[in-house]
Amino acid sequence: MAAVQKVGIVGAGAAGLTGGILLADAGVEVEILEKASEPQTLGSGITLQGNALRILRDLDVWDQVQAKGYAFSTLGLRAPDPAGTVIAVLEDIRTGGDDLPATLGMYRPDLTAILRERAEKAGARIRYGQTVTGIDDDGGSVTVRTADGGSSGFDLLIGADGLHSAVRRAIGIDVEPKPTGMGIWRAFVERPEDVVRTDLTYGGPCFIAGYCPTGPDTIYAYLVEKAQERRPVDGPRVMAELAAAYGGPWNQIRATLDHGAHINYTWFTSHVVEGPWNRGRAVIIGDAAHSCPPTVAQGAAMALEDAAVLAELLLSADHLTETLWKEFADRRLDRATAVVQASVQLGQWLLDGVRDANVPGLMNSLSTMLKEPA
Repeated sequence: MAAVQKVGIVGAGAAGLTGGILLADAGVEVEILEKASEPQTLGSGITLQGNALRILRDLDVWDQVQAKGYAFSTLGLRAPDPAGTVIAVLEDIRTGGDDLPATLGMYRPDLTAILRERAEKAGARIRYGQTVTGIDDDGGSVTVRTADGGSSGFDLLIGADGLHSAVRRAIGIDVEPKPTGMGIWRAFVERPEDVVRTDLTYGGPCFIAGYCPTGPDTIYAYLVEKAQERRPVDGPRVMAELAAAYGGPWNQIRATLDHGAHINYTWFTSHVVEGPWNRGRAVIIGDAAHSCPPTVAQGAAMALEDAAVLAELLLSADHLTETLWKEFADRRLDRATAVVQASVQLGQWLLDGVRDANVPGLMNSLSTMLKEPA
């Protein structure tokens, strides 16, 4: 018998839905509380590395993900010149195993929709418009109070509610994401025919200019700069101005930026909750527990791994014990911390103008670690 029979999950994103699928498949009663009033249909692209794809295959959604996304196994480096000269094309380490591509890009709402349908098929119930206002833990169960005046009781509550997690705050963890000094413009646009992988350009007016194909006809393009106050409404103009220094596919990307492109601007942040991620019968995973800049594209993978490891431990134990929570911390804390530290370090080298940084060594070490299943 599993350690829990009824589980509440706050957040209907990738981490929450993954946990819900694995638990519901095993017969656990799962209720997912989502603060949005309805499923979200807008967003940007997401980059999924091989270790994320491995979990999506375990969830039996790989065929759907592959059909909706764009897979590739190389990384391109381009010069910050008018021609966008290709400097190198590198084989990427396949962190999900040699039978999966190294990377897949896709439209984030498409991934969420696939996981949401799979969770509902498994028997998980998703409730929208549920904003958490309080949590009460009596040692034998945990009760969640919501803004609509309702309350629900569970054997365990999983907080998969993102960067500004209400669950994290409600259970008394006062760690919050902090800016790293960089900001990123993202645009969801048409795919130029010659964009067949992620290409990165270092230098020019931005720290990084890059893009990732997200499907047969789409990509998300991004420009990383020093963090500053920006207005999303200025996105098409600012991105076009910054992108003017970059050639190759950027010429076509720049021309489509004012044709209804979805553009947003955010600051890079990072945090790690050190020590146990649970307080009694409530636990946080994914961005609620740790976050990092997207410089190594591992945020989604870490969230999926958290959910998969937690579900495995809950289903293999008879009771919630300190031993279970210790094993969860042992398997997740160091790995997630290494990803956060590497992501922040890459950004800091750029901020500091370090030209002789051992980026290949750092990336190889990280990828070798991640190739081992969580």
